[in-house]
Amino acid sequence: MKKSTVLFIFLAIIIILLAVFNLLAGSVDIPASDVFRILTGQFGGKESWRFIILESRLPQTLAALLSGSALAASGLLLQTAFRNPLAGPDVFGINSGASLGVAIVMFATGGSMSAMLFTATGFMAILLAAFAGAIGVSALILFLSTLVRSNVLLLIIGLMVGYVASSAVSLLNFFATEDGVRRYVLWGMGNFGGLSLTHLPLFSATILLSLLGSFVLVKPLNAMLLGVNYAESLGINTRRTRNILLIVTGLLTAIVTAFCGPISFIGLAVPHIARLIFATDNHRLLLPGTLLSGSAVTLLCNLLCTFPGIAGILPINSITPLLGAPVIIYVLLKLGAKSNS
Repeated sequence: MKKSTVLFIFLAIIIILLAVFNLLAGSVDIPASDVFRILTGQFGGKESWRFIILESRLPQTLAALLSGSALAASGLLLQTAFRNPLAGPDVFGINSGASLGVAIVMFATGGSMSAMLFTATGFMAILLAAFAGAIGVSALILFLSTLVRSNVLLLIIGLMVGYVASSAVSLLNFFATEDGVRRYVLWGMGNFGGLSLTHLPLFSATILLSLLGSFVLVKPLNAMLLGVNYAESLGINTRRTRNILLIVTGLLTAIVTAFCGPISFIGLAVPHIARLIFATDNHRLLLPGTLLSGSAVTLLCNLLCTFPGIAGILPINSITPLLGAPVIIYVLLKLGAKSNS
């Protein structure tokens, strides 16, 4: 059996185990046998237990699993296309765009948004605002990519767009009420618990279709590893590939940020973890390996947030830097050692 096959099987087993632990962990102790009966529709006990599993823990587990894959794939695609190990969804200002949309709804419109005959309030308003902000920034970057050929310049433009959005958020924060600032800060910490079974089909379908689109980019991305000129000599339209990539990463990041808040470090660190595990840059192996690694890491982070003995659920962004930052430091030290040698 090939080494890569063994690694895929190992990661799949880890994901299954972490998913089971996520279903079992929480402030309410529910026996594993009862969890299994609830999931299979054979449970006749406490209705509150059924609600906790089906309306809270199951959607939260699936949200972590899918979000991890989505953000990790976005990071890998951006790092390869722009040939920058520190590229990620947050670098291009997509997270900042979503944050700006939410800030406008929370601070400027009092938690509601209207468009012609359509009006949304509460969670739905925040959801739509985050998605609109992320997609808006993605569309702006996509438009600018038709004017700018250099990947480095486009990366810098993405950073500047993110800074502008962050500056606007800071101004809105300054003039906001204390309650508005508190709600915005809580949203910005990230949480997989906001996804319900009602929203799960839309969330899952968007992510799965976008991930399928990322597999279309495997061949051109492998060619681009050897340079843009080499890829174009093979007949690959690098600009079109970059535009498709920006659409895919924009959708993946937008849907995750809209439902779960801006999740840090997953898109940045997990592709490097996958490279260390599989020891390859071949995207035929690296992309599925990154998806599995992203799911495993995010499920682990979510499990730590709901660890037994902790009062309440910690925000996901209080855990992801603890796992992601050491990986990035290692990558930077490795790059520094190469440049000095």
